[in-house]
Amino acid sequence: MRTPLSWLAGRYSLGARSVRLAALGSVVASIAIIVTGGIVRVTGSGLGCTDWPMCTGETLAPTAEMGVHGAIEFGNRLLTGALCAVVGWVIITARLQEKPMPAVLRGGWAQFWIVVLNAVVGGVTVWMRLSPYIVAAHFLAATLLLTAAVYTWHAAYADADAGADADAGADGTGHGAGGEGGRSGARIRSLSTALVAVTALLVLVGTLATGSGPHAGDSSDVARMPFNWTAVTIVHGVLAGAVLVLAGALLSALPKDGFGVARRKAVAFLAVLLGQGLVGLVQSVTALPSLLVMLHLLGSALVWTGVLQVHFTVKRACSSHSGPLSGAPLPRAQGAATHA
Repeated sequence: MRTPLSWLAGRYSLGARSVRLAALGSVVASIAIIVTGGIVRVTGSGLGCTDWPMCTGETLAPTAEMGVHGAIEFGNRLLTGALCAVVGWVIITARLQEKPMPAVLRGGWAQFWIVVLNAVVGGVTVWMRLSPYIVAAHFLAATLLLTAAVYTWHAAYADADAGADADAGADGTGHGAGGEGGRSGARIRSLSTALVAVTALLVLVGTLATGSGPHAGDSSDVARMPFNWTAVTIVHGVLAGAVLVLAGALLSALPKDGFGVARRKAVAFLAVLLGQGLVGLVQSVTALPSLLVMLHLLGSALVWTGVLQVHFTVKRACSSHSGPLSGAPLPRAQGAATHA
């Protein structure tokens, strides 16, 4: 069946740079929607629009009487349309590649349907008058969108990363990763998987800390989660320490030869994680000021982006070193689908 996209693909083509920029744009937009959702929360604008999909029972947009809270909430809703446009551009640029990028195309469509899902969850959040459990689900759905965006971004850049590691291997630098990578491959994969799992648990417990804390999302009496905020925060901190240890262990286990990109991403992840930990510590001892809460929310998105980039890159590098040849360079252009 001929579709508009297939018709376009038969007449036009775009370079790899276009899809990489589009994929990066979707990551930035996914992080932005998390941050703006946090702005809605800390400003008490969660019920600035009292209904969904209409802002009120009678109007699509907020009225002047609804004030700044209505404007903030409605502005956050409008960003969903902008996000759809960004994701649509990812799909179009992936489809118009001369060399097929099925992994990028799948990632783009996954993002589209997650945006739809999260819009519905956002509506349920309003209908349920900011139930802390639905609010947490809304944030986790946004994090799922970020996951799909980072996967798509990684798939779009996979060939370039493989080429960088191939050049490092060809130079003969490092630890002879062909043999060492083969011997320690299982340990590296296990550490990487554990790092993602514990980071996911860290994010989940963070939603419990938020749901038990003072920022309910509206100035009215909104229900909170029945957990002890101090206890949940301590658990959150312990998990952050576990993530730090796992990240350090993974970096130590990564050979230099053939894993150069993964090592650089692991170092960047550690830097972001330490910065996020500092912000979290300061906000906990200063009564959760709104600005620090926003920075911590941005940090959580960056931490999740970083750990996924590390995991996807390690997974690709380990797969590339699974063959019998010691020290063989990585293939340069096997297509995004085989490296994603």
